Amino acid sequence: MDFVVFILASAMVIAGALGVVLRPNPVHAALSLVLTLFGVAVHFVALGAHFLAAVQVIVYAGAIVVLFLFVIMLLGVDKAEDLSIEPFPIQRPLAAVVGAGVSGLLVAAIVGAKDTIPEGTPLGADGDQNIRALARNLFSDHVFAFEFTSVLLIVAVAGTVLLTRKEKKGSA
Repeated sequence: MDFVVFILASAMVIAGALGVVLRPNPVHAALSLVLTLFGVAVHFVALGAHFLAAVQVIVYAGAIVVLFLFVIMLLGVDKAEDLSIEPFPIQRPLAAVVGAGVSGLLVAAIVGAKDTIPEGTPLGADGDQNIRALARNLFSDHVFAFEFTSVLLIVAVAGTVLLTRKEKKGSA
């Protein structure tokens, strides 16, 4: 059963990632990103990391993709661009070199970290103690910062809506 969940979630992630890259419409690409993020959340649930799955859905699939969609709608990216015109000729080869370098570093990190944690390392008597400490820290010591950030985000959204409104012609 775990293997079936892994295969289905991996298919979701791959299909969503291909949709992000291959879809010509930016709104459809952002919605494909939601599929990718939900697939990653399913992987987190399968691994028993329910808190990370919830954060993945709430923060990334919820807030970040809504922000992407908001910016796409605000900018009005609905006209086709000519991709044959290269504004920076060095950009694509440089991106390929950086991508290969990051991939090499990722492989080296995976190979190097394979033996750092011995098999069967116990989590301790209470496996949720880290989550409880994180929750206590976030909702007691830093609760003001979270509330202040939410107010700032609401003000930013309201300000953006006011800035993008166009006045009617002929109104004095």
